[in-house]
Amino acid sequence: MTTKTAIVFAGGGSLGAVQVGMLRALVEANVRFDMVIGASVGAINGAYFAARPDSDGVQALAGFWRGLSKTDIFPLSWFDTCRGLIKRRGYLLQPSALNRLLGQALPIHRIEDAVLPLYIVTTNLLSGAETVLSSGELEQALLASAAIPLVFPCVQIADQFLVDGGVASNTPISTAVALGATNVVVIPTGVSCDLTQPPRGLVALALHTVNLMSMRQLVSDIEHFRTVTSLHIVPPLCPVDVSVFNFDQTESLLQRAYEQTLRWLERGGLERTKVPGALSIHSHAHEH
Repeated sequence: MTTKTAIVFAGGGSLGAVQVGMLRALVEANVRFDMVIGASVGAINGAYFAARPDSDGVQALAGFWRGLSKTDIFPLSWFDTCRGLIKRRGYLLQPSALNRLLGQALPIHRIEDAVLPLYIVTTNLLSGAETVLSSGELEQALLASAAIPLVFPCVQIADQFLVDGGVASNTPISTAVALGATNVVVIPTGVSCDLTQPPRGLVALALHTVNLMSMRQLVSDIEHFRTVTSLHIVPPLCPVDVSVFNFDQTESLLQRAYEQTLRWLERGGLERTKVPGALSIHSHAHEH
């Protein structure tokens, strides 16, 4: 039987930088993939990688992340937020900044133009069903996959109202299996496990909560699908003291993830299928 290897990108806000470090190590080790699947911020990283699945592409993606700041994606404006609340529009932020950023950064404009087959996971807002996009305009698909409920507006594509892929399946292992993958490499973002205080602000708290829920879901998905397909999870970083809303530690996250993934590969990580310890519920003791 032919082996079909999928790489699956989870969501996780600013911790998406971790995935780029992981990717760099995987590409240097000549790990080959037949399809790319992503949800939320993982869909953005996945789309870039599917368009340029080589070390130059990963280097360019790292450069994109190094230039990111919070306001590039979450342009908080009291005036706009208040106007939105008065008009009861159902979301806090306009997606225009993220849309502009994607337009400047993406090397392709349509999903089907990617070098590797690309699948972007979104959620149907009316039914809650996981909705996978494999053709059409890339920017719109990514805006839909990253449309965190209440933070960004839903995106209408054809007759469907779509929101963040993380609502239905933040780490879409099920999509990879349904598409016939016999080998699945998951690159999670991990969780902000070493915070001393909850993130402040509505948007930061929403992102943090969605991320916690999605990593719990990932653990149960791993347990469910490990008997169905050959499943390998690149270990996320631990401890992480940066929130999913904070883009100030990108360089450190990139480097730590790269070095840790190299070590994981050297120790035969791609032969193992266990749940990484960093994904289990844990805390770090802090001195008061």
